Amino acid sequence: MSEKILIGMSGGVDSSAAALLLKRQGYETAGITLKLLDSNSSAAEAARIAEQIGIRHYTLDLRDLFREKVINPFAEEYFSGRTPSPCVLCNREIKFGAMLDFALENGFDKIATGHYGEIVHDNDGVHLKKSASPKDQSYFLSMLTPFQLSHALFPLNSMTKEETRSLAREAGLSSAEKKDSQEICFIPDNDYAAFLKNLTGKTPEEGNFIDADGNVIGRHRGIIHYTVGQRKGLGAAFGKPMFVTAVNPAENTVTLGENGAQYFSAFTADNVNIIESRYSCTTFEASIKIRCQAKPAKALVTLDGEGNMYAEFAEPQRSVTPGQLAAVYVDDFVAAGGRIISCEK
Repeated sequence: MSEKILIGMSGGVDSSAAALLLKRQGYETAGITLKLLDSNSSAAEAARIAEQIGIRHYTLDLRDLFREKVINPFAEEYFSGRTPSPCVLCNREIKFGAMLDFALENGFDKIATGHYGEIVHDNDGVHLKKSASPKDQSYFLSMLTPFQLSHALFPLNSMTKEETRSLAREAGLSSAEKKDSQEICFIPDNDYAAFLKNLTGKTPEEGNFIDADGNVIGRHRGIIHYTVGQRKGLGAAFGKPMFVTAVNPAENTVTLGENGAQYFSAFTADNVNIIESRYSCTTFEASIKIRCQAKPAKALVTLDGEGNMYAEFAEPQRSVTPGQLAAVYVDDFVAAGGRIISCEK
């Protein structure tokens, strides 16, 4: 008897192609679309694609949970001077959280998504490995627990994006030519500041730009407009390139430095998720990605087993940003992930 798989379907080409693959591979497959926003119209499109593939389709209303677990924390992070990673939270709390709960409660064995990553099972348990695809998304999956990974499938695994589109195109799926979204789903115009103001009713107070010695060198528009490493949009002419090196909500200040000041040699992270348990309470050599587009950087990593991480880079790294995810790799496997909370020169 084949496993029963519930696949998250957004109406996009990745999840559509993944659903098609599962069906062809003989799994008992059904699709599900998560209603996360009032304006979300993807359910009808995903239902049409599911019908094309020949699988059942569900819709699950998670708007309240999405607001509680993703949108509200997103706002809290910005007003706390950090730059959040909402897609990481959504993966952990919504797609592989609430959606997995729904699947298990309704007789499915596992869930699947259109992510590009590889799950490896062996005698030591379950492991998350980088995809061989250039579109590898293991960074965004590094906060998934071993339990979540053990109940997940990534059918696209090592496929390229063009191979995925070709698969959907050959099957005549309506999503084949749909473009990838480059924005956060709940901020379609990419105007973070306006969204935060409308959501919270708060208008961020203006404050001081300061240098590393605390000298006032200008005025800023409110801390939600700035992130560590930022150069553009500082709203002031300093006569030379300047970069944001720190955001202090308690003092309502934004620290700027000249080129080179945006590099950091170490950081501390909290909310650490350990996938490879053998690294808990140890210090080990690894590579770390501090942004989804960043190249892995060699570092000495310490996991204290209590949800904290300290990492010291072999070479200083640019724009290590509080609030962002740090994904820790040993070889091609994700050992852990955590939220950066502070940086050191």
